[in-house]
Amino acid sequence: MRRSGTPGTAGDRHWYGSVRLAVGCAALFGTLAFLVDWDAGTLTAPRALLWTALSAAVCVVLLPQRVSAGPGWLAVRTPWRRRLVHTDALTAVRQYDGVSSHLVLRDVHGHRLELDPRVLAANPLLWHELDTGVRRSLARGTLRHGADVLDRLGHRIDGEAARAVLRASGLS
Repeated sequence: MRRSGTPGTAGDRHWYGSVRLAVGCAALFGTLAFLVDWDAGTLTAPRALLWTALSAAVCVVLLPQRVSAGPGWLAVRTPWRRRLVHTDALTAVRQYDGVSSHLVLRDVHGHRLELDPRVLAANPLLWHELDTGVRRSLARGTLRHGADVLDRLGHRIDGEAARAVLRASGLS
């Protein structure tokens, strides 16, 4: 299996921008907290340590998942762990809607991962790798639940891509 960044893998092309935003928000929070505390005359070493720790916590909370895919696999990495499923051996796909819509993928090896479907919509190469693996799962007969979920998602992604092409060419 190849790692993200090597030839033959696809990754979230917006991830670095999201990381910069998370770090910027955390730095802004920390700077403002220090300035307000300093202006009030209450800034001490323990309070400075507290603001630094809270700024680091804000950064960790805002850090996005790093999604990568290759032939037959899809991985999601968080600051604490890496989850991987074999897309050519999926058993179930579920989509949960609500405030935070997410897909849950399970494979025959017992692996499970959660993924924001907007990442797939924004990254055609990730979607292609997942779609190719799903077709293999269907051909092998392992995918028993959720093929309709991925069909709907695929139609939505293809529709958005077609509208983007039409907008870019001035035809819409």
